[in-house]
Amino acid sequence: QVQLVESGGGLVQPGGSLTLSCVASGSISSIRDMGWYRQAPGKERELVAFIQSNGRENYTDSVKDRITISRDPPRNTVYLQMVNLKRDDQGDYYCKARKVWGWSETTKDFWGQGTQVTVSS
Repeated sequence: QVQLVESGGGLVQPGGSLTLSCVASGSISSIRDMGWYRQAPGKERELVAFIQSNGRENYTDSVKDRITISRDPPRNTVYLQMVNLKRDDQGDYYCKARKVWGWSETTKDFWGQGTQVTVSS
C-alpha cells in the first residue's frame, strides 16, 4: 500500500499563489507517475498535472501556463506550484500515485485525502 498526504491548501485571493505538497510513504517502489487532480463542488474530478518517473511533466491545457509540477525523489514528495490563481481553480486537490509492476505492467492507483483550495477575495 501507498499512503499519500497532501498539504498546502488554503484561502488565497485571485491572482495569488499556493504550493501544494504530497508526501508518499509505504510501498513506494515501482511508483511510476504521480499527479494532481482537482474537484470543484458539483463537478467531476479532473486531471491538473502529472509527472512521470523520468521527470517528464504533463499539464492540462487550462493550467499549463500557471502551474508547475515537480518531484523530489529523496523526500518522496511531489509539489504543485500554482500562480495567478483564478476562482475556477478552487476545489479539493488530490494527489495520485500510480504503481506499475510485473511483465504485464499491472497498475494500481493510490489517492490521498485531498487538500482544499479556496480562491476568493
